Amino acid sequence: MNSLMTAPGRLARRLLPFPRRARELLDTLPAFSVPADAIQGLPDPVAFRQTLLRLIGEATRRIVIVTLYLQDDDGGREVLEALYAARARQPDLQISVFVDWHRARRGLIGKQKSEGNAGMYRAYAARLGAGVNIYGVPVQNRELFGVLHLKGFVIDDTVLYSGASLNDVYLARHGRYRLDRYHVLRHRGLAEAMAAFVQQHLVGSEAVRPLNVADVPATRTLQPAIRDLRQDLQHAAYEVPRETPAPADVAVTPLLGFGRTDNTLNEVLLALLRETRERVILLTPYFNLPRPVRLMLGQLLRRGCTIDIMVGDKTASDFYIPPDQPFKTIGLLPYLYENNLRRFARAHRRQIDEGQLNLHLWRDGDNSYHLKGLFIDDDVAVLTGNNLNPRAWSLDLENGLLLRDPARLLHASHAAEWASLRRHAMRLSDYRSLESPRHYPAPVRKNLKRLNRTRLDRLLNRLL
Repeated sequence: MNSLMTAPGRLARRLLPFPRRARELLDTLPAFSVPADAIQGLPDPVAFRQTLLRLIGEATRRIVIVTLYLQDDDGGREVLEALYAARARQPDLQISVFVDWHRARRGLIGKQKSEGNAGMYRAYAARLGAGVNIYGVPVQNRELFGVLHLKGFVIDDTVLYSGASLNDVYLARHGRYRLDRYHVLRHRGLAEAMAAFVQQHLVGSEAVRPLNVADVPATRTLQPAIRDLRQDLQHAAYEVPRETPAPADVAVTPLLGFGRTDNTLNEVLLALLRETRERVILLTPYFNLPRPVRLMLGQLLRRGCTIDIMVGDKTASDFYIPPDQPFKTIGLLPYLYENNLRRFARAHRRQIDEGQLNLHLWRDGDNSYHLKGLFIDDDVAVLTGNNLNPRAWSLDLENGLLLRDPARLLHASHAAEWASLRRHAMRLSDYRSLESPRHYPAPVRKNLKRLNRTRLDRLLNRLL
């Protein structure tokens, strides 16, 4: 019924000339006016962990953490213990952690069956008592069809924004790291808006339940509530004023994205690309671009814009399995993504030869790459946990922060971040620079051939 009621509006938007819609959409976006010197990028996962723990230790009023998962390992326990210690020091401190419901209630892929991270949450609550509320958010009935992929840590009046989750590798424990992006924004209004959103739309939902209690309901009993939550989220948005940035300020707009249609984050991302004047830098961990993004990049190349895309080498994927280890089906994914990249590079080999299209492969030892986001021209940046793949585009609950900076106050910071990333990246000179599928491990070749024959590779690209 809801889709029928909104169909006329969707049809009308599709019939409008897209270029005009893009400009109008961007011109009418509300924003917080945030001083440029209140926005800081952090250089690496170690700085991210140190900053997170410091902010938790200094908190006096509230801590709101939204992430895909808080893992049962040394990194996750360090964060959880810091939260309980902060509560012990400040008994009035309000602490809420939101994680994906499905992800929290299962073990790691390929490992033995377990009660998942929720078991750790219950053990801590039983030992240390109440005060740290941990909620599971089921945005879909099954994990395969979508997860909580919102990002952001609101601590008092500070927003620590990153696409990282909380475990050993994201927090650079034990000698390995998974690289993401990390930004600190000190602004009371932005922090209030992000905290108010989860309070209104997540805590207020019957589908969102505590995970650190003894009796956790079965997912099947929550299905009507999950359906209501989905309907609410499809129309939800952050409450943002229309502030006019001062000369030393940056316009910051938090954006929400959920569902295949009327997805504000998707619409803004496409509008930003459509309005590009000269250059786009796109960061994604898995080269599996949604079709609208892929088509828009093609239009930009035809217009003469320069495009840089940085993606992790297949060995820098969190799904990569070295050939000397037992093969598991999940290990196909890095090879699927590399094949996507090969096809894209082959289709645009002329632009690569001319330097108009630059494809960068990131690799640093056995560490992994999880960066997301956009730089457009020299005055727009997008911080997001959105992987810029079909799953993020239509299934997961996503968000992002749009930074519009016409005075280019953050240009030096963005340029330094881009330069730092390129230190561990190699530019592809040709699609033949990628490993040939003929040289893939035998189990990979066998399974890829089967997927290609049945065309299931296209389905996997949409779901994983």
